[in-house]
Amino acid sequence: MPMNYAEVSRAIVDALGGLTNIEAVTHCMTRLRFVVKDETQVDYLRLKAIKGVMGVVHNDTQCQVIIGNNVSQAYQAVLALGSPGGVTTEPVKRKITLRGIGAGILDALVGTMSPLIPAIIGGSMVKLLAMILDMAGVFEKGSSTLVILNVIGDGAFFFLPIMVAASAALKFKTNMSLAIAIAGVLVHPNFVELMAKAAQGQPVEFAFIPVTAVKYTYTVIPALVMTWILSHIERGVDRITPAVTKNFLKPMLIVLIAAPIAIVLIGPIGIWIGSGISALVYTVHGYLGWLSVAIMGAIWPLLVMTGMHRVFTPTIIQTIAETGKEGMVMPSEIGANLSLGGSSLAVAFRTKNRELRQTALAAAASAIIAGISEPALYGVAIRLKRPLIACLISGFICGAVAGIGGLASHSMASPGLFTSVQFFDPSNPMSIVWVGAVMVLSVVLSFVLTLLLGFEDIPEAETETKSESATAAQSAPVTERTNAINSH
Repeated sequence: MPMNYAEVSRAIVDALGGLTNIEAVTHCMTRLRFVVKDETQVDYLRLKAIKGVMGVVHNDTQCQVIIGNNVSQAYQAVLALGSPGGVTTEPVKRKITLRGIGAGILDALVGTMSPLIPAIIGGSMVKLLAMILDMAGVFEKGSSTLVILNVIGDGAFFFLPIMVAASAALKFKTNMSLAIAIAGVLVHPNFVELMAKAAQGQPVEFAFIPVTAVKYTYTVIPALVMTWILSHIERGVDRITPAVTKNFLKPMLIVLIAAPIAIVLIGPIGIWIGSGISALVYTVHGYLGWLSVAIMGAIWPLLVMTGMHRVFTPTIIQTIAETGKEGMVMPSEIGANLSLGGSSLAVAFRTKNRELRQTALAAAASAIIAGISEPALYGVAIRLKRPLIACLISGFICGAVAGIGGLASHSMASPGLFTSVQFFDPSNPMSIVWVGAVMVLSVVLSFVLTLLLGFEDIPEAETETKSESATAAQSAPVTERTNAINSH
C-alpha cells in the first residue's frame, strides 16, 4: 500500500512544534533536514512513532528525519503545508558554544552540498561513460563527440564554485544573484588566466595588496565561506545605505566589498582549509594503505548515523576532479552499503514478522541495487542491533579486500550494483573482478554473520501496536484543533 506522504509530513511538522517552530527545511538522498527554533517544542517520541519515519537524528541546530528513497515526495508534501518559520524573518540567535559551532559548520556544509550531489553524480558518470567509450574505441581519439561528452561531464565540476554559491545563498538567506556574480569572478577566464600567471611567478596585486595564486575551479570551501561572509556584508550595507539609493548603491557596495575580500582573503584561506583536510585524509591512507579502507568500511554506518559522512563530500569531489579517482572513502562504501543489504536479506529470511520482512526486503534492494543504505541502517540494523554488529564486522573485512585490490572510484555515486561501473579502471581490467568479488563477499558475509549472531525478532502484535499509536499520534493534533473549534 503506497505511503500517504501528505499525512506523514503533516504529522512530522506537528511533532516538530508546527511550521512556526521550523526555521528551514531541506532534504538529501533519504532525510528531511529541519532547522528548528526551539528544540523543547519537539516531541521526539511522537516523531519516531510516525509510520513512514525510519529514524530521527538531532543535534543543537538540526533535526534529521529519515524517510528513505521517497524523501522527495515527503519534502514536497512538507512544502505544501506552507512556508516554514511563520512570520519570523530574522535569523534565530543561538548561544555560541564549541559544540554549536561544530554543528553549525556541519549543517552549513550538508545543507549546501546535498542539493548539488545529483548534478555532481550525473557529471561524473558522464565522464566515466566518455572514458569507457574512448577505451573501447567506439570513437577516434580526440573526436569531437568525446570532447563534448567530457565537457558535459566536467561542467558541474568546473563551475562548482558557482553552484556552491547559489546553494549556499539559499542556506544563508542572502541574495543569490550577488552570490553567483561574486563566485563567477573566481572562474572568469581572465581571472583564471591571471592566476595562472601568478602561479608562474608574475606579481599580481589588487589595490596594492598581493593576490595569492589560487585555482578556484573544482573547489567547494572558498565559495561556501564567501557566501556566508556575503550574507553578513549584505545586512551591514543594507543598514547604512539611504533608502533612495538602495537600488543601485547597495548592490554596488556589496560587490565591491565582497569580491575583493573573496579574492584576497577568503579564497586562499578556503583553499588552504580544503587542501589541508584532503592532505590529512590521504596522508592517513598513504601510511595505513588497505587498513584505512577497512577502518572506514567498519565505521561508515556509524558516520551515516551522525551525518558526519557528508564531511568527506568536498574531499571526494576535489580528489576526483584533480586526479580522476578516489581510493579511500568510496571503496570503503562498497562493503558498508552492501553489508547492510545482505544483513537485511538475512533478517527477511529469518523473521516471522510480515511487516518487518517487507521492510527488510525493500531496504536490502535499496542498499544492494542502488547503494542507498539508510533504509537498511535505520529500518533494520539499528532497530535490531545485532545485525548492525554483523555489518560493522563485514564492512571491515570487505573494506580490507577493496583496499588490497586497489579499488578507486571515478564517480561519487553511492556504490551499489547499478553504479559498480564507477570502479572500473581501464588501465587495470582486473578492477571489475575485484569490485564484483567485494560486492558478493559483502552480501554473503553479512548474511551469514547476521544469521550466526541472531537477533531478537519483533512480534507482529508489537508492530501493530506501534502502527496504532502512530495513527493516534497523527490524528491527535487534528482532534485537538477540532475540539478547539467546537469550544468556540
